[in-house]
Amino acid sequence: MEDVHELDGRLLVLTGAGVSTDSGIPDYRGPGKPVRTPMTYQELVSGPEALQRYWARAHVGWSRMRQAEPNGGHLALARMQRQGRVELLVTQNVDGLHERAGSTDVVDLHGRISDVVCLDCRTVFPRTRVQQRMSDLNPGYTERHAEALANPDGDVALEVTSDFAIAGCEVCGGRLKPDVVFFGENVPKPRVQRVYDALDRADALLVVGSSLAVMSGFRFVRHAAKRGQPVVIVNRGATRGDDLATVKLEEGTTEFLEALAGPVAAYG
Repeated sequence: MEDVHELDGRLLVLTGAGVSTDSGIPDYRGPGKPVRTPMTYQELVSGPEALQRYWARAHVGWSRMRQAEPNGGHLALARMQRQGRVELLVTQNVDGLHERAGSTDVVDLHGRISDVVCLDCRTVFPRTRVQQRMSDLNPGYTERHAEALANPDGDVALEVTSDFAIAGCEVCGGRLKPDVVFFGENVPKPRVQRVYDALDRADALLVVGSSLAVMSGFRFVRHAAKRGQPVVIVNRGATRGDDLATVKLEEGTTEFLEALAGPVAAYG
């Protein structure tokens, strides 16, 4: 890693899908990636067929994503938090790997896929419970689709989903949705404001593994640049924030973060 003096002081760290690729979770827009259009919130609630299509794909995908383990980059960020070098850790990922690596006080900007919410009565359930109910309704389904291509949202590419039986809310029988922000939804305002407040306290913004293609993350780069704060972006491939960056590094995120955090023996 080249010397980045702009990373002195306390950092607001924003991570994207590129941080989890070394854990086996594919990213969205890395070099050579095909353009994909995730299901929007409006599509999800358009009718029972869309809900069935989503849950069939998500059921298979979750059985894989839940097996992913934190990689060296996740562990390095947890170390940096213990060193007192991180003002706030913010992630656009929904995989929960930062918390599993030992990070605390993480803002999951888009929510976490490990929770499921009822769209009708707003009851929240653990994903493991919903997964088991759907497994009971669809025995052998994940095994039959073991070769399906994984997507970064925690689902897989399936063309035929009409044979999948979905589970409704245990309380009201209503429609279930992972408690994450879909395209077409907005990140809750208090969550966004918390990040802005932390960014105003931080000495620099570090963006790791994000193309910043969506406004939910890009807005923080614009905010930091407007305030004259250093912005360091580490990502393989172009990002929407490159023109605003103080430094842009084309490096692997795991290697960069491990070097930035320092040896395990030195810091624990």
